[in-house]
Amino acid sequence: MSQPHVLIVEDEPAQREVLGYNLEAEGFRTSRAEDGEQALVLVDEDPPDVIVLDWMLPNVSGIEVCRQLKMRPETRDVPIIMLSARSEEIDKVRGLETGADDYVVKPYSVSELMARVRSQLRRVRPSTVGQLLTYEDIVLDAETHRVSRADKALKLGPTEFRLLSTFMEKPGRVWSREQLLDRVWGRDIYVDTRTVDVHIGRLRKVLTSHGGPDPLRTVRGAGYALG
Repeated sequence: MSQPHVLIVEDEPAQREVLGYNLEAEGFRTSRAEDGEQALVLVDEDPPDVIVLDWMLPNVSGIEVCRQLKMRPETRDVPIIMLSARSEEIDKVRGLETGADDYVVKPYSVSELMARVRSQLRRVRPSTVGQLLTYEDIVLDAETHRVSRADKALKLGPTEFRLLSTFMEKPGRVWSREQLLDRVWGRDIYVDTRTVDVHIGRLRKVLTSHGGPDPLRTVRGAGYALG
């Protein structure tokens, strides 16, 4: 499973460094932006799983960045945690009304912010935080790396396990081969898209090894989906 990716948008270099250091120590991959314009470019280039966004930014404000991302279908579901030195209730309400998923007032404790990031990740990528995923009669335990179907244990290789985790986090969603390469192999590794087809074939074989219909769907010209 590629590492969960957090985008930090913070114009104070010291704060940016502290956040980046702590998130990376917890096993996250980070990218960092110092203003709103840079943040919007980075979101397109390397989509994050969670965004930690400062309210007060030069050029484009945090509120405006949040508003734009929540209006776009492809970024609408990315959780945004807003950081603000303004603790007035009205500001908090405004932040949440713009679509922010959480709101943390400065000065904050780093451990509290880490807990908030993990909580948002649990929503969008449950397998990265060791949760049990189920789809019909398939059960995947992200912590022990065990998979069963209709109570029969299945033996999956590491790549097939990561593929199945990705599908089970968002049943019904169609993933293109490129998206699966990014999510399962990681974007720094060059792998031919045909490799995806080979591993999908292996995953199908294991999932149907004890009978039962093939739960994976091939969507012509688009990719693959679970169910």
